[in-house]
Amino acid sequence: MINKALSSAYETGSFYEGNIDFRESIFNLESKLVEVEDLEPLRYLYFKVKDISLRHRILLVLRDIYNSQLTEFFQKAYQKERDLEMKLIAVRGLVKYVEEHEISKVMNHFMKILIKRPEHTPYNYKEYEYLRSPSGLPYLIKEYGYRCFHQVLEQVEKQYEAIPFQFKNHYTYDEKDNIIELRSPDETDQMIEDFFKIN
Repeated sequence: MINKALSSAYETGSFYEGNIDFRESIFNLESKLVEVEDLEPLRYLYFKVKDISLRHRILLVLRDIYNSQLTEFFQKAYQKERDLEMKLIAVRGLVKYVEEHEISKVMNHFMKILIKRPEHTPYNYKEYEYLRSPSGLPYLIKEYGYRCFHQVLEQVEKQYEAIPFQFKNHYTYDEKDNIIELRSPDETDQMIEDFFKIN
């Protein structure tokens, strides 16, 4: 069940994203403790907050709940987000409620955005690491086996291979979305800094 800080934010429509209690209330949310009456307040807050880290947490919590009331929420969340990691989290939520042909349409759209990424962000390692991690496309392939997920992962790997090694293998995520550091943050920063010095 959500706490007073989140209930009040929903009921009054008034909250401050920088408020420590408000932020902690969101970061401490657990899917298994969310009740049916909490879904609407969480959907409301997701679309109201601007801080991507708060939206990310709410999206993960709702993704791990099974309730068909969330179908439209995940469709809208997919459309709202620009970040491919966030879009894929929405897909992981949506895939539980719709048929393969519907997910294929969504992933066709996803693929179009993905293919254009190198034009604007050629060293886009942060998005790629999530997409190719055990929490991303490999999870969807393991659980559902849909052809569209295989195709998108192939494209992700192709684009990942094309970026310089200084941007690769700094971290990944496990199936529960925990970040796993493969290098220290200092080492990552140094490698990227060195890359830009010589390029």
